[in-house]
Amino acid sequence: MTPLQLIKNISVIIFLFFSTGFAQKLTSIELTGNVEFGESYYRNWADVKSGTQIFRGIEDSIKNRIIKELGNKGFYNCGISSEIFNLDSGTVSLNINIKEGTPTYINKIFSLESDSSDKDFIESRIQFLENKVLDKDQLESTFSELLDYYENIGNPFAFVKIESIYFFKDSTEETNLADVYLSFVKEYSSRIDKFSLLGNSKTKDYVIIRNTRINPFENYSQDKIERVPKLLNRLRFFEPVSKPVYYLNSKNEGVLEISVSEKETNSFDGIVGYVPPSAKGADGFFTGFVNINLRNLFGTERSALFKWQKENQNSQELEIKYQEPWFLNYPFNIQLGLFQRKQDTTYVQRRFNGAIEFLATEEISASLLGSVETTIPSESETSQFSVYNSTSFITGVNLKFDSRDDVYAPTEGMLFINGYRFSSKTINGPEKFIDNNTKTKISLQSFEVDFNYFQELLARQIIAIGLHGRELQGKLFEISDLFKLGGTNSLRGYKENQFLGNRIFFSNLEYRYLLSNRSYGFLFFDSGYYLRNQDKDRAINKLEAFKLGYGLGLSLETGLGVMTVSFALGQGDSFSEGKIHFGLMNEF
Repeated sequence: MTPLQLIKNISVIIFLFFSTGFAQKLTSIELTGNVEFGESYYRNWADVKSGTQIFRGIEDSIKNRIIKELGNKGFYNCGISSEIFNLDSGTVSLNINIKEGTPTYINKIFSLESDSSDKDFIESRIQFLENKVLDKDQLESTFSELLDYYENIGNPFAFVKIESIYFFKDSTEETNLADVYLSFVKEYSSRIDKFSLLGNSKTKDYVIIRNTRINPFENYSQDKIERVPKLLNRLRFFEPVSKPVYYLNSKNEGVLEISVSEKETNSFDGIVGYVPPSAKGADGFFTGFVNINLRNLFGTERSALFKWQKENQNSQELEIKYQEPWFLNYPFNIQLGLFQRKQDTTYVQRRFNGAIEFLATEEISASLLGSVETTIPSESETSQFSVYNSTSFITGVNLKFDSRDDVYAPTEGMLFINGYRFSSKTINGPEKFIDNNTKTKISLQSFEVDFNYFQELLARQIIAIGLHGRELQGKLFEISDLFKLGGTNSLRGYKENQFLGNRIFFSNLEYRYLLSNRSYGFLFFDSGYYLRNQDKDRAINKLEAFKLGYGLGLSLETGLGVMTVSFALGQGDSFSEGKIHFGLMNEF
């Protein structure tokens, strides 16, 4: 390297060092002249802050950004001027003077669509824009609504194009106006010719397809496709389902691809304990429960349930259920069941029931119910009255609305169930408690309402509200007819089925924090009310009370289902009197 080249290189390095080390920076930005929009809008649009280094063309960049944003808001006749003031220590101040001008209004919108069948719908959506400011956001919102319309009538590849905008001024009122010319291109109609199902090694293809409520060769509908995850999640056969993918294959056939990840749908849960004799000469006994739940038999959506529970030496329950879904491939579910309860040494209650559920829509269903129920007092109780030996024929209806996005851990939606039952009871004995004044034909009516609402307040934070009511009407109530209140599924902080009444009400308020898609921790506050009317003939006084319960818990998704454990305190309880409630949500 020659001495001359060395001097040149050193000069360049010195120049670069001083030019970067002493670069001017913005110290302040002043805005003047703005009327329609606040200063914060312009600072965001300028996209420059104090401390930014000054470079050649920075003023033009700021002006262009502001003019563009004002144009998007309909102010096309604006003007921007700026001036830079040099300060000491190599810093500068930028003064921006804004002349917003007057906005431009839409005079007419002309639709140049090729298909006249859509003309009325398009005009009904775009006419309201006339005489409004030519605002980019409003236009895009309207275009989005129109494209949604096309997507739901089988045109997912449709698009809207602004052909031209003609600007002019109203000579009488000096108003800036514009005529907008649009074209709507539908491309071509699409339909769902095939389903591509991925991940279902157990569940039959037809089970998934029929629960999407989309028929083969049906026109493409974006609304229906977006509802698919919610509908499949209700089956409780899969991990949370993602939105399906639609594409055209090499044969130009429309394919709807649905990916699922199957979870265990059959569960066995049980425990058995032995209680030794409490006194000499007494007998020990076994307690426990067995719960076998088969919710997708042979991958066909059929369900079966076997449940046995022995609470103590003298009380136990047995329940068997079976459901045949989509009977003969129609939207009807057939349910059959057997329930038997032995209550202490008082009575045995046995019920055979059946139901036909009509799946009217994805969210609405209606059921017709029928059952035969017998109540038999225990032999040891025939010397004193407990319950009548009776036979009841029960009919009823259920209406259900379910818009939850998931069964186990919903983040939005509601579940509403309204039920009515009519019971015709015949008293058969014991004869010693029946006289001429005893009514042996009794009619009972029951009304049941359940309302649950779920809403995500913030990310992962859910509020869950439940309101539940039960009312039994008639002239004679027996203990076996009454509603039960208390425990895991109603009023936490109290024993299971601790209270009985012909009228009950309970509410549940929960704040949930999602740990995963179907696991969450929660805080809760429950309230409950029960009423048992007075019965002078049997020396039963009126019983009525309002109870409160509160606590915290954890709901975890396991191989057996969603397991919930909570610690609850009843009204007036000390910490040592708290109740621990366990529940397994593995619905039939």
